[in-house]
Amino acid sequence: MLNYLIRRLLLIIPTLFVILTLNFFIVQVAPGGPVDQAIALIEHDPQAAGGHDASPLNRQESTYRGARGLDPEIIQLIEKQYGFDKPIIERYIETLKHFLLFDFGNSFFKSESVIGLIKKSLPVSISLGLWSTLLIYLISIPLGIRKAVKAGSRFDFWSSTLIIIGYAIPAFLLAVLLIVLFAGGSYWDLFPLRGLTSTNFDQLTIWGKVKDYAWHICLPTIAMVVSGFASLTMLTKNAFLDEIRKQYVVTARAKGLSERKTLYRHVFRNATLLIISGFPTAFVGILFTGSLLIEIIFSLHGLGLLGYEAIIQRDYPIIFGSLYIFTLIGLITKLLSDLLYMLIDPRIDFEARN
Repeated sequence: MLNYLIRRLLLIIPTLFVILTLNFFIVQVAPGGPVDQAIALIEHDPQAAGGHDASPLNRQESTYRGARGLDPEIIQLIEKQYGFDKPIIERYIETLKHFLLFDFGNSFFKSESVIGLIKKSLPVSISLGLWSTLLIYLISIPLGIRKAVKAGSRFDFWSSTLIIIGYAIPAFLLAVLLIVLFAGGSYWDLFPLRGLTSTNFDQLTIWGKVKDYAWHICLPTIAMVVSGFASLTMLTKNAFLDEIRKQYVVTARAKGLSERKTLYRHVFRNATLLIISGFPTAFVGILFTGSLLIEIIFSLHGLGLLGYEAIIQRDYPIIFGSLYIFTLIGLITKLLSDLLYMLIDPRIDFEARN
């Protein structure tokens, strides 16, 4: 296992390199970069030019659309401010050097270091993703087992109907509905509309902080859980049905073992192998993709909202920094998923595979 672990850790380095390289050049050649946005701001507000003459008399040819009415000196200052006065290859090499040291630089538009912004946003996303994943697993596994045991019954039929309805409702649409119903939209004002904590959170007691935190995270978590547990429930049901029909279960029943002992002593471990080992991957999926719209709707300043704002503003340091963190966490959790798979079932040995 040690050799396999070392190989997988070493494989993270070239994987990160390839992902960052592809995204760097794709983003760099995309139109509407930070220089274009700064030029547009100056064109809209000439005072932002810092006293330089931006009149049409100084029109010069420029590679930037909308820059022909600006003094070339202003364009050069903007390019230097954002690091675009250097060739793209030189910018690429500098980016790689800084990323090796986890130095993501400063945000173009937020006047703060990227690592500082990520540190502020990461706890929000992890908190939302962790609670959602845990609740999805706590609901899906028992429900899936119950559906497998009662396959074909009324309970199986009606629960499947509710699951399909929940799965068909998008998380963002359910979030809007919850706000309208319970956050002062049109009916009851029971939950806060935005944020993860109240403004007086630091002055509250420990129990008060716990209640305040639960009060704020309740609606976002519900919005993510309702549409997220359907696939895992059906996966659990099908996995248990497949195991229940196997010969070793028939043998256990023939020996007089009770249905409960047969189910939880023999079937459970084999049936939940794929489900439990997939927990890290499911968490990353919810953390980085499922929570984006929820963070935007509930104004939760997590990584999803941070990355979305960075893409809209073409804030390259945040884009590349968050991408680097996303990729690194994703690769590590994938490795943890494989290791967990091996721990659950010792018969599986990735190291012995060619």
